Amino acid sequence: MVREVKKSMKKYTLGNSKEEALNLLPNGRVKKVKLGEKEIAVLRLGEEVFGFEPFCPHRGASLLNAYPNSSGELICPLHEYRFNLKSGRPMAGGCRDLETYSCILGEGGLEIQI
Repeated sequence: MVREVKKSMKKYTLGNSKEEALNLLPNGRVKKVKLGEKEIAVLRLGEEVFGFEPFCPHRGASLLNAYPNSSGELICPLHEYRFNLKSGRPMAGGCRDLETYSCILGEGGLEIQI
């Protein structure tokens, strides 16, 4: 369940509690989430959640099959470009930064700002 918190700020909340939000997101796998008119990719690693654009800025490959490594990087499945999950900065490969979105997991659910 996604509910809009404040349209002008484009903040959305996923779930009604921390536990519900965690249960909606499989650990270690990227999931597509639609927030208003925008679709983003979300990755949960334990209790940390990262939001980012769903296509690689290098060649536009879908990042829904991307996977994280132990260094906090997201690896594109097409050419193995690596992106820092917090900043979106490319760690391997030459392209623009991956657009990232603020994700805050709290007692009221997962707040995502786009």
